[in-house]
Amino acid sequence: MISVQNLHKSFRGKAVLNGVDLEILEGETLAIIGRSGSGKSVLMKHIIGLLQPDAGKITVDGIDINAISYADLRRIRQNFGVLFQGGALFDSMSSFDNVAFPLRTFTSMTEEEIEHVVLECLGMVELPEVGAKMPSELSGGMQKRVALARAVALKPRYILYDEPTSGLDPETSNTIDDLIQNLSDQLNVTSIVVTHDMHSVLNIADKAAFVHDGRMHWAGTIDELHRSDDQILRSFVKANEYLIGK
Repeated sequence: MISVQNLHKSFRGKAVLNGVDLEILEGETLAIIGRSGSGKSVLMKHIIGLLQPDAGKITVDGIDINAISYADLRRIRQNFGVLFQGGALFDSMSSFDNVAFPLRTFTSMTEEEIEHVVLECLGMVELPEVGAKMPSELSGGMQKRVALARAVALKPRYILYDEPTSGLDPETSNTIDDLIQNLSDQLNVTSIVVTHDMHSVLNIADKAAFVHDGRMHWAGTIDELHRSDDQILRSFVKANEYLIGK
């Protein structure tokens, strides 16, 4: 379980997070939603210890990640796979070597063992044939899928997705949504999806958490989201559905 308690963060005197509380339960898929600039990605970076809070506490499986050594934090981070918004593949490496990178960095696997895992992971994202290709030879959607294969290579307990469908056409977005669902089932992981794409939220999430003005304005199940009469939340959902329909 991941627990965020009274989290505060400011940049250059401007408050981005202003007392956020959130619990993420084991095995669920949680969508963190909100308008651009609402603090969603900043919250995600705190969860994996890329940012230090000004105040508040983040615990992962009962461990306060801001009260441990960097070596211990690195070990905890191996329980996380992250799909960054742009994929963040290494341009100078083949798709195979991108997926192999965390295995070569954090494990003592032989190259034969690494090859087996890489091919398995590329198969999970339905791209078993692209290992020799460079990122520049892949479409945007394929790059995201290779990055997702890299994110699951260490068999993490948690997978974080930062705007996974951003910049993708609707068909490719649906493919990414399907992969998120399938990987959640296959690997029995906890998934945290940072997005403003309500179409994806309704497709993949068990619960949603709505960040507004630096606070956790609303959180609940998808069924509760459908039934909510919170006007700020309803305005956000309606605006996104209108854009999708358009």
